[in-house]
Amino acid sequence: MKLRIGIPKGSLQEATLQLFARAGLQVYTNGRSYQATTGDPEIECMLIRAQEMARYVEHGALDAGLTGLDWVTESGLEVVTVADLIYAKQSRGKVRWVLAVPEASRYQRAEDLGGTIIATELVNVTRDYFARKGVNVSVEFSWGATEVKPPMLADAIVEVTETGSSLRANHLRIIDTVLESNTQIIANKKSWADTERRAKIQNLALMLRGAMEAQGRVGLMLNVRKVDLPGVLAVLPALNSPTVSTLSDPDWVAVNTIIDEHLAWEMIPRLKSANATGIVEYPLNKVVM
Repeated sequence: MKLRIGIPKGSLQEATLQLFARAGLQVYTNGRSYQATTGDPEIECMLIRAQEMARYVEHGALDAGLTGLDWVTESGLEVVTVADLIYAKQSRGKVRWVLAVPEASRYQRAEDLGGTIIATELVNVTRDYFARKGVNVSVEFSWGATEVKPPMLADAIVEVTETGSSLRANHLRIIDTVLESNTQIIANKKSWADTERRAKIQNLALMLRGAMEAQGRVGLMLNVRKVDLPGVLAVLPALNSPTVSTLSDPDWVAVNTIIDEHLAWEMIPRLKSANATGIVEYPLNKVVM
């Protein structure tokens, strides 16, 4: 039995392939093909646009796929949300779909936009947003380059952003957040109901989340005399609590913990000053919570 997984083609593709590799599953792509093989003979992948992923998962062409909450919401289709994977093409954060207008525009709030034209790829979500506010607007689908459409082709846009830099470069001003989104693993309902397929999808989610948790973190091991242990523990932040183990010498213990990588630069000298010895910093592949 093979599991069919959809990988988002486009802006998230490279970040997704890197995440799979860190999780321990190599995905081999061919630039001319939408099919991809993996290091697991029971998992095959297809490269599918994130906007279309929910459709193919809901129809059963794919058992599961990675796509954004935004496109699942936009599709209105019924799929199983397996796990959130909060990463984006530039960062590990969420992305926002924002309502933006030209910097010189008189519009300050969504309620000011009655009777105007809004350009966006996220048509259904945008219509629902304005409907909830009781504002009558015309929402037009944008095929791309949405930021350049105001003020000539639209009065405002709803566009996705991570940093807002592209909007600022096009002299646009954000007036509201329409939707926050992040990558999700979604599954077909029938596949999720199948015990064997469900277990494989859950294992995939476990390993991908473990790889994400390990990003930007390192492990630290060190030895310290028991009398100096309180001073060492006072230096260490920990993912949970540091693991303290006895050594063959009853006066000494070993300490093992996980820290954010950027903290190691200043923390290791402080640990040395607290009388820790044999300090080892090591990389992490996965952290399974």
